[in-house]
Amino acid sequence: MSNTVTLIDYGLGNLLSVARAFEHCGAKVVLSHDPSEIEHAERLVLPGVGAFADGMHELRERGLVDPIRRYAESDRPLLGICLGMQMLVTTSEEFGEHKGLDLIPGRARAIPQMATNGVALKIPHIGWSALHRPEHADWQGSLLVDTAPGSSVYLVHSFAVETDDQSHLVSYCNYGGHSIAATIQRGAVVGCQFHPEKSGPEGLRMLAAFMRS
Repeated sequence: MSNTVTLIDYGLGNLLSVARAFEHCGAKVVLSHDPSEIEHAERLVLPGVGAFADGMHELRERGLVDPIRRYAESDRPLLGICLGMQMLVTTSEEFGEHKGLDLIPGRARAIPQMATNGVALKIPHIGWSALHRPEHADWQGSLLVDTAPGSSVYLVHSFAVETDDQSHLVSYCNYGGHSIAATIQRGAVVGCQFHPEKSGPEGLRMLAAFMRS
């Protein structure tokens, strides 16, 4: 494999900061909305900010849903960031029921508005949170291979993923006593709810690990 990474340009991603972070890691970055280019990429990244329904609508309008799914079937590395992670799962409850790419079985649900101690939570959840490792998870060979449990990452989100299979949960954060999925993975498809491109040296190490996958 070369050092090329393809960022999917569908109108809702923070492409510039993600591209710069990958370039810092030595990647050659290609921005693309071409279905064939995306299907045949070496490494693929689905970034995203905004609403789930809007993101899926833009992917469908550009004819990218099936190429992304075919790419994922090839077992080549695919990374979804923030909204991009949520679109990897089966459905979302954001402003109604909406179908996702269904690459990792699960559902995106609203973050609870109350902490477990009854105190109101600020929504969206914005800021730095520590990463925790579930007992079943092995970070070796994952995006977090060079990350220590307790390392902090930067998040901005109102919805969070619940995986159908707990083995797909790689890391989680705590918000108001609630466990929030931070990293999920099924085969070569991985998603991070946080923004590695905004998470300082820790995030850059994760992107470098993705480039080695």
